[in-house]
Amino acid sequence: MKYILTSCLVLLLNCANKTNSKENLKTKDKQESLVKILENIWTTEQTPIRLRDSLMSIYGVDSELVKEQQAIVEKNHAINEKKIRKILDKNGWPTKEMSGNRGNWTICNVIQHSDNEVRIQYLPMMRQAVMDKKLEPRFLVRAEDRIATERGDLQIYGGQMKYYPETKSFNVWPVFDPKNIDKRRTKIGLDSIAIFLKNRFDFEWNLEEQIKRTEEFKLKKKENNKKLTN
Repeated sequence: MKYILTSCLVLLLNCANKTNSKENLKTKDKQESLVKILENIWTTEQTPIRLRDSLMSIYGVDSELVKEQQAIVEKNHAINEKKIRKILDKNGWPTKEMSGNRGNWTICNVIQHSDNEVRIQYLPMMRQAVMDKKLEPRFLVRAEDRIATERGDLQIYGGQMKYYPETKSFNVWPVFDPKNIDKRRTKIGLDSIAIFLKNRFDFEWNLEEQIKRTEEFKLKKKENNKKLTN
């Protein structure tokens, strides 16, 4: 009887080990597959954008070459957005282990390049991912600012730039309370606005100029609201 019980126990342990091994292999295969998918999305999303920006710096925003490249950017993005939405809708926000070193950056970039409705849809998921330590706050900040600018509101952290045709130059989208922007940025672990803009866009932050632009923005919005209510 003891021999039979021992044999059954060994058999059960072997089955359990085999099951665990299979599950581990499935998890590993799933992880490797997701990393590969996200790496492909990163390449097809970012490479055309970099080329477009290079052409823009050489030939200007309104050149035909830039417009042609922009069409490629939009075509690739439409494909990538579908893939990202499928990943998030099916599995939720992946862990860093599942998505790889650049996974979060890839997902957030695609969401960032999407319409505002898409950003708003996945904003709660992004907030939860930050709370669960799956996502760095800086990615959430980009989405928050982009949503604000698309709505026509003042941005909070200063990450969004806009091309102004009247001056044929880029400038920061007006910021809420520019005097205290660095306090807000430091609180969530970001560089100062001056360092960020210089490193990211080679743009010089001028506090007095931005205070003036914010006040002009608020005044213009107030006037527009009055027109709508009259």
